[in-house]
Amino acid sequence: MDLAISPAYYFVDRSLADVYSNLALDEALLQAADEADDSRIVLRIWEQPSFAVVLGASCRLHEDVHVDVCAENKIPIARRSSGGGTVLIGPGALNFCLIAPISLHPEFKAVNSAQVFVLQRIADRLRSLGAVVDVRGSGDLAVGERKCSGSAQRRLRRSLLIHATILYDFPISLMTRYLHPPLKRPAWRLDRSHEEFLTNLPLTEEMIVSAIRSAWLPLDRPILDATIPEAILARLLSSKLADPQWIERF
Repeated sequence: MDLAISPAYYFVDRSLADVYSNLALDEALLQAADEADDSRIVLRIWEQPSFAVVLGASCRLHEDVHVDVCAENKIPIARRSSGGGTVLIGPGALNFCLIAPISLHPEFKAVNSAQVFVLQRIADRLRSLGAVVDVRGSGDLAVGERKCSGSAQRRLRRSLLIHATILYDFPISLMTRYLHPPLKRPAWRLDRSHEEFLTNLPLTEEMIVSAIRSAWLPLDRPILDATIPEAILARLLSSKLADPQWIERF
């Protein structure tokens, strides 16, 4: 790997019970890395055990979400701290979170290049497994002309977080049930509906996990188990990510 510095590598293979805790754990790992007096790469892979809507940090709730339908079907609505659009996640949608020092690669220093750089590495590994997948726009993965993954990022003083959801066995029709068509959309989407635009990546969950790991965790270095920053996690849940005022702020 073309690393400018020699980081320590950590892996977190843990899915928490609810969407608020899962989002909070991503951010807690980022804060812990930013506060640590070291250089570390943290890779977390998780899957939300039940369906949930996740708004981007500045997305507008009633513009993006069929709120009444979510309430009727007991679909929780959460808001993450990173940018990007509103998504529906759940079984059949694999999430990964990569945390790294901004100084690690030149591409990490610019917002516009960081996500593409991370996804390009993963796309290279997915293609080696037989998937015809490309990076599109500012941070999407596509199979042909249809999107199978979107990403977002959050940056602190020294560290950045890039996380993405990869659809592999997801009921695409649920997107239309719970989400409005986005008002802001990449040019390559055109005017396509969720069902016309989105697709599942034709690989198994195990293959996708293997591709993500091989892209960012080297075989010739020890991989450590990251300590869960419980105090930061609890603070983020109580002060922000599980707080209705944060979720419904726009």
